[in-house]
Amino acid sequence: MTSKSKGTRYERELLHMFYSTNSWIASRMAGSGSIPIPSPDLIAGYKNRSLAIECKALKNCYYHFAEFKIKELLEFSNKFGAEPWLAIRFNNKGWHFIKPEDLKVSPKGYSVNLELLETKGIKFNDLIK
Repeated sequence: MTSKSKGTRYERELLHMFYSTNSWIASRMAGSGSIPIPSPDLIAGYKNRSLAIECKALKNCYYHFAEFKIKELLEFSNKFGAEPWLAIRFNNKGWHFIKPEDLKVSPKGYSVNLELLETKGIKFNDLIK
């Protein structure tokens, strides 16, 4: 399975999680990551709350986001009126959500690991409350 198809599969998994709440709705953004216009992987909403979500499914318990990816998420969120979130899925750990400002700044951009997610992040059910 290619990295792109794996990412698509996990984005769809998260989309279905939102839909299965019977209140939230979500949509995958066509072209996210492949066009020069800021666009998150998913947008989700319920009543007056909107989320712009950048998704990553990882084998390892550590990831670096390029600075431009975080800036694009923040730009889109600001213009769209959505809360910016990063959704991280580590193998066998499920989805964790973290705000961009809670990421660790590193020379390679912004980084996240499982320990940071467990202290500053939240799980799906807490996100949708």
